[in-house]
Amino acid sequence: MSILNSSLRALIKTLASLYFDFVYKPSQSRNYKAVSGKVLGKAELHNMIDATLDMWLTTGRFNDEFEKKLAKKLGLRYALTTNSGSSANLLAISALTSSQLAERALKPGDEVITVAAGFPTTVNPIIQNNLVPVFVDVELGTNNIDHSQIEAAISSKTKAIFVAHTLGNVFNLEQLQSICKKHKFWLIEDNCDALGSNYLGQATGSFGDIATLSFYPAHHITMGEGGAVLTNDPQLRKLIMSFRDWGRDCWCPPGKDNTCNNRFGFQLGALPEGYDHKYIYSHIGYNLKITDWQAACALAQLDKLDDFVAARRKNFEQLSQGLKDLEKFFILPQAVDSAEPSWFGFPITVRESAPFSKIELSKFLEANQIGTRQVFAGNILRQPAYTEHNFQLRIKDSKLINSSELKDEHYAMLPNSDVIMNQSFWIGLWPGLSSSDLDYMISKIHQFMEEANG
Repeated sequence: MSILNSSLRALIKTLASLYFDFVYKPSQSRNYKAVSGKVLGKAELHNMIDATLDMWLTTGRFNDEFEKKLAKKLGLRYALTTNSGSSANLLAISALTSSQLAERALKPGDEVITVAAGFPTTVNPIIQNNLVPVFVDVELGTNNIDHSQIEAAISSKTKAIFVAHTLGNVFNLEQLQSICKKHKFWLIEDNCDALGSNYLGQATGSFGDIATLSFYPAHHITMGEGGAVLTNDPQLRKLIMSFRDWGRDCWCPPGKDNTCNNRFGFQLGALPEGYDHKYIYSHIGYNLKITDWQAACALAQLDKLDDFVAARRKNFEQLSQGLKDLEKFFILPQAVDSAEPSWFGFPITVRESAPFSKIELSKFLEANQIGTRQVFAGNILRQPAYTEHNFQLRIKDSKLINSSELKDEHYAMLPNSDVIMNQSFWIGLWPGLSSSDLDYMISKIHQFMEEANG
């Protein structure tokens, strides 16, 4: 880079810093206490300016550096960026359908154990790949998979377990790893809500055969829209990359040729010998890459991850202590032993004995400028997308049924998922909320309780 180029870039960044200080002065108080949000600074702006001035646009130098730093941060060999956490989940499942995995490949009709109380795009890739989701219930308090139900849900068709760390709360990885090792299942770890969490001192996202992340603005770090797929397995890395990059067999980065030094030396499929390796497709894939502009933003965010995680844990503790005296009315979140969650939100379950409903409390909080959200889909099998779309499924140890056949007797097999649907919601604890914001939230919940109890 020439001296003039460097000088002009420095001048542009100086002007951008002045603009940032003028337009984005930090606010000491937020009228609306949102459940989530992004915390951006000058470093993100400077990186995005650099990426813009490069005029490269697709994945490039910033993406390369981000993937390497992210993998190192989590103690993994590989991190592959993609355009969303949902795409990351799709790539994780799709990669496991590759015939290159021989007898371990997921085939149509094979079963994947998951939960009904979660986010749709953990379940959707299972259905989209013509696999059978097998739903087990969750535990109240942790809101994570009830591992005691897994063994009974296993059949001769079961090949994998795919579940999320709900709202950043770590599921019992020791138990799930043990089950997967015993039965030779794949473990796919949806880590989208849990970046920065640890289990037995090890980063979540590094336990599964494949794990996923989301970098949507609500998440721990952001690049706007974006996500990542994580693995330690070089074969899985190649398969994930293939599905992400149009399904091609070639592993050359964008803009580069002949990484294999054998570009015209392949004969695959029914193609003629010597067909250009850059245009050989070994999978039915997608184009799910990100731009270097997004990676530039995330690279600056990654430097702040430890501070963001510390703030989330501190805020969680403040909310926990502030609401502890209301446990008569609420089931408050709890972590499993050996886990250090990096909390995404603060879930609250209204007990059935409480003299008020979740909806009444949520409406009160929203009327008082406190954001609330559902625990994602509640019982996902009650959602219209699943009652109206015909696919095969099982619930725990039940027989195979079509989703159009779901009845009350089936929902009754997932009682805690229904409790989460009917009685649970969550409030924010992201780093943009101050201690005084949290005190206000705590005081308003207490005010509601006093009024509800007359």
